[in-house]
Amino acid sequence: MNRKELEDNLKNSLNQHRLTDGFIKVTDQPVRGLTAEQKVILNRKANTMFNKGNIEDARRIYITTGYSDGLTRIGDYYMGKNESLKALKAYYLAHNTRDSEPIYQDFSKIISKIMEDDK
Repeated sequence: MNRKELEDNLKNSLNQHRLTDGFIKVTDQPVRGLTAEQKVILNRKANTMFNKGNIEDARRIYITTGYSDGLTRIGDYYMGKNESLKALKAYYLAHNTRDSEPIYQDFSKIISKIMEDDK
C-alpha cells in the first residue's frame, strides 16, 4: 500500500469512527437556532476566554457556533503544545484542510513505519 492510500485510509477511518465524546465530535454543524447576533456575542466571549488562556471553554463555544477561525486558533494552540490529535480535531471541525493534511501525512508515515517494522 502506498503512502497516498495510507493517508486516504486513515482519513476515511477517522471519519467513519466518530465518537460522541472521543476523538471526533458527532457533528461539525453549529447549533441551529442561534441568531447571528448571538453567535457574535458568544464568539467575542470565547475570544476573550482564549486570550486569557481558558482554551477548553473557548473551544466549546467555537464548536457550538461553528466559528472556523476560532477553531483554527485552537488547533494552532494544540500544535504549539505538540498535541496533534487535539489539533486535528479542531482543524477538522473548522474544515481546515490546509492545516489538517500535514497531520494526516504524519500519521500515515507513523503507520507506514509500524507496518515496515512488523515485516
